[in-house]
Amino acid sequence: MQDLREQWLILVSTPFYLIIIGVELLLTHFQHRKLYTWKDSLANIYLMLLNSGIDLAFRVIYLAILQYFFIRAWLHIPNPLWYWLLLVLLEDMLYYWLHRFDHEIRLFWAVHVTHHSSETMNFTVGFRSSVFQPLYRFIYFIPLALLGFRPVDIALVYSATQIWGIFVHTELIRKMGWLEYIFVTPSHHRVHHGSNPKYLDKNMGMFLIIWDKLFGTFQPELSGNEYQPIRYGLTKNLCSNHPVKVIFHEWISIARDICGKGLSFRQRLKYLFGPPGWSHDGSRLTSRELREREEQSLQS
Repeated sequence: MQDLREQWLILVSTPFYLIIIGVELLLTHFQHRKLYTWKDSLANIYLMLLNSGIDLAFRVIYLAILQYFFIRAWLHIPNPLWYWLLLVLLEDMLYYWLHRFDHEIRLFWAVHVTHHSSETMNFTVGFRSSVFQPLYRFIYFIPLALLGFRPVDIALVYSATQIWGIFVHTELIRKMGWLEYIFVTPSHHRVHHGSNPKYLDKNMGMFLIIWDKLFGTFQPELSGNEYQPIRYGLTKNLCSNHPVKVIFHEWISIARDICGKGLSFRQRLKYLFGPPGWSHDGSRLTSRELREREEQSLQS
């Protein structure tokens, strides 16, 4: 069950992806920069295929759920211009919160962590999908259906903004002028993929950077005297592209933590729904705690 417009979008965007990846490969080769590895790129592809397969298998169900709410919509927007403009703005804002909760709640981080596990930054990393996200992503878009936006249009706008989301995974484009103030750019998204404490859990937007500025998660890429090279990947990298480890390593870690001896029920719950890095004994640190520790070390 796929809208013809979405099929057309996929058909048009696929050659675009191949072109920009090819150009990036050539430029980085001539510049003697190792931004691609075979193992990492293959991992990006199989994660994309797994995500796409789950999305395709589950699509009829989540579109039917959205349709259930759509026929009970509270509003009707007759003007096409306002309809599409509001849909893009509201869906992008809701995606921001989906993405933010994926970073701030460990249960969802266990799904999203696959996207951040690459230690490189190139266009193929944009395809390094959060494999199981299609099983719950639609829940965030239920308010759109209640506001009178058709489920197929919600899916179309998500696919369209995903194209921009692929484009921002690169080191070749440094700054984009005035676009930096409005849109998520490669500079903003490099920060998002950084494991430097100052960069953790920043720049959550997909298409517009205004949500990060509005909700307090914006961080520009540092330059000048403040410059620090971005370390891509996780605070503790996997050093492996084995499919099982890449997809399930955080789930295994959660299970190990929850089954620990001598924990209270509240502590077990916090290992599941608390922020990534939280530990009952302080043996690990959350992103906020890592930032605070770095700031204290700089001040001392």
